[in-house]
Amino acid sequence: MHLYAIGDIHGHLSLLKAAHDLIARDMAQHGPGQVVHVGDLVDRGPDSKGVIDFLMQGQAQGEDWVVLKGNHDRMFSRFLNDPLEPEPGLRADLGWLHPKLGGPDTLASYGVKKAADRPIPKVHADALAAVPQAHRDFLAARPTMHRAGDCVFVHAGLRPGVALDQQTETDLVWIRDIFLIEVESFGPLVVHGHTAIKEATHYGNRINIDSSAAYGGPLSAIVIEGREAALLTPQGRQKLPGPPPLLFQKN
Repeated sequence: MHLYAIGDIHGHLSLLKAAHDLIARDMAQHGPGQVVHVGDLVDRGPDSKGVIDFLMQGQAQGEDWVVLKGNHDRMFSRFLNDPLEPEPGLRADLGWLHPKLGGPDTLASYGVKKAADRPIPKVHADALAAVPQAHRDFLAARPTMHRAGDCVFVHAGLRPGVALDQQTETDLVWIRDIFLIEVESFGPLVVHGHTAIKEATHYGNRINIDSSAAYGGPLSAIVIEGREAALLTPQGRQKLPGPPPLLFQKN
């Protein structure tokens, strides 16, 4: 049994299609496998709308694709539901329309211009008119966790010491430090994104596949067999690197 996973997409449709091309090539050699997208479909990149369309169409055509919810996907949904409702996990001085977060880029892909420079009520009204209800329903329905094989797939990570069925959605889409410094096993191998790094890396108890597509880096697609994983490249499978020595020290 093998599984595939794709990291944080952030509105980069061309990178997403290229990642699926690599997976299709690997499947042709090794057989089919489920594909898990670890969330952050939207924000910062140029075509968040196209990414959602592509993923919806694939699932509608029967592709064995799992699409998880990331914190950026949740911020998008929350803004459409109530633009003034605070987002747990987000600094109080930031909002989804702040250019740093990429919300204006997402709305621009739907034809809503200058979202960072206009009054929020007007932007919200334009967004409601521009974003199809089918996209809102798709985002709202995204799961925050997926179990398969020896792995658990989440967007951000897990809170150590908390059972899988007791994890909160906010932790699953936002958690960082306490998860990233944990060196003990979580039971299943955790496959996640959320924290941008240079390249997909296997830490033993977890695999981070957010290789910074949001910031000009590549979009990683990996194949997992048991607890081992390889990066998919045009030249074939490439074993994932481990962490640098003493990257984290747990007190």
